[in-house]
Amino acid sequence: MITIRGDGRLSLKSQRRMAAEILKVGINRIWIDPERIEDVEAAITRDDVRRLIHEKVIRRLPEKGTSRARARILHEKRKKGRRRGPGSRSGPPTARVSRKEMWIRKIRALRKRLRELKENRLISVKSYRRLYIMSSSGVFKSVADLERYIDANNLRRRR
Repeated sequence: MITIRGDGRLSLKSQRRMAAEILKVGINRIWIDPERIEDVEAAITRDDVRRLIHEKVIRRLPEKGTSRARARILHEKRKKGRRRGPGSRSGPPTARVSRKEMWIRKIRALRKRLRELKENRLISVKSYRRLYIMSSSGVFKSVADLERYIDANNLRRRR
């Protein structure tokens, strides 16, 4: 099918379509050398188009990809701790750190502090045992909470 464009020249629609089929790409990824348009207009068979492809008059354009540059920049910023504030977070806190993981961190900190207090003889073994069991049952929110409880109940040994 030969169609004539508004400016009197032939349309390269069919050549572009044949080239796309031969090169196994979409018609938008076909590049035609503007210097050799007349040769392309003259090509009416697949063999003619193949010859032009061989002569590099018709070429396949590279695939366009999505640039990762912006993603890399954001990743670097997040590594530095930027863009991680409360306004950037979605979902509950447990979506970032599981309840179990939070519990493990808390209980390990409490037990470490209790061990230090016992080894430095700041609390008695009896107090240590009682506080250890209380920690395990979730009485204390944090190490600071444990310290407040010890001071409030006079569990520190007198020097």
